[in-house]
Amino acid sequence: MDDIFDSSLNLEETHYKEGYNQGYSEGLASGKEEARQVGLKVGFEVGEELGFYKGCIDLWASAIQSDNTLFSSRAQAGIRQMEEQLQRYPMMDPEDQHVQDIMDELRRKFKMVCSLLHIKKIEYDGYPKASSSDANTLEF
Repeated sequence: MDDIFDSSLNLEETHYKEGYNQGYSEGLASGKEEARQVGLKVGFEVGEELGFYKGCIDLWASAIQSDNTLFSSRAQAGIRQMEEQLQRYPMMDPEDQHVQDIMDELRRKFKMVCSLLHIKKIEYDGYPKASSSDANTLEF
């Protein structure tokens, strides 16, 4: 009689192990796909923000080149510092430990430069919006 119950217990354990292994394999594949999707989304957002800063720096540098007295020396120094921070950003090494520090510094410098240039309001949600008629407002 013990043999009948032993085979029943082994059958349950065998099915449990098979189910666990199948679930683990499917979960691993699903997790990799989800991680890939999140990585693409976050990477796109970071790239978009860096591109926004690069565009602003290029615009301001072009204005400085055409008229060196257009912005104060502090604003010009802030723009140069932003450009240096942007160049330091490790584009090809997203796991660099300093990525978040550099991004935070870029955001702070951007706010500082905007303040020095008397840009009062900046909205950046990732996609361009219609501009306001106020000359001191910059919307993206």
